[in-house]
Amino acid sequence: MKKLTTVYTIILFIMGFSILTAQSKTTFEKERSEISTMLDGFNTAAAKADYNAYFNFFADESTFIGTDATEIWNKKEFMVWAKPYFDKKKTWNFKAVKRNIYFSKDGNLAWFDELLDTQMKICRGSGVVEKINGSWKVKQYVLSMTVPNEVVDKVVPEKAPIEEALIQKLKAEWH
Repeated sequence: MKKLTTVYTIILFIMGFSILTAQSKTTFEKERSEISTMLDGFNTAAAKADYNAYFNFFADESTFIGTDATEIWNKKEFMVWAKPYFDKKKTWNFKAVKRNIYFSKDGNLAWFDELLDTQMKICRGSGVVEKINGSWKVKQYVLSMTVPNEVVDKVVPEKAPIEEALIQKLKAEWH
C-alpha cells in the first residue's frame, strides 16, 4: 500500500508540475499579443506618416532615445523634432523581424527588444511599455543601429572624430 501511495504521489506531483509549467508558458500570452500588435501599429503609423496615431502610442510621460548619442527627448520634444518629417511624409518604415517581450510579475509593465528591417538595414528597437487605462503605451523607446562585429574596426574610425568631442563635453558636464 505504501508503494502505491508513493506512486500516486509521484503521479500527482508530475501532473501538478505539468499544469504549472503549461500555465507559466501561457502566462501573459494575451498581453504579449496585445503588445506585439501595438508595436506593429506603432511602426505602421510612422511608415504612413500618421503623426497623431504614432504619438498616441506614447504615454504622456515617455522618452525616445535615437541612434545619435545626442538624441534623447521627452514626448513633447520628440513631437516637435518629428513634426517636419511627418508633415513632409518623410518618416521611417521599420518592420519587426524578431521580437522578445518580458513582463513584470503583475503584468502591467513589460519590456521588449526587437530587430527591425529599416532603411539603415538592421536596427534594434527596445523599450518599456506600461498598461495605462487598459491600453499599452510606450514609456521608453530606444532605437539603436547594429554594427556587425566583422566591421567594428571600420566603423569606429568613421565615428571617432565626431564622437570624441562629444565624449569630452559629456565628461566635463558629468563631473
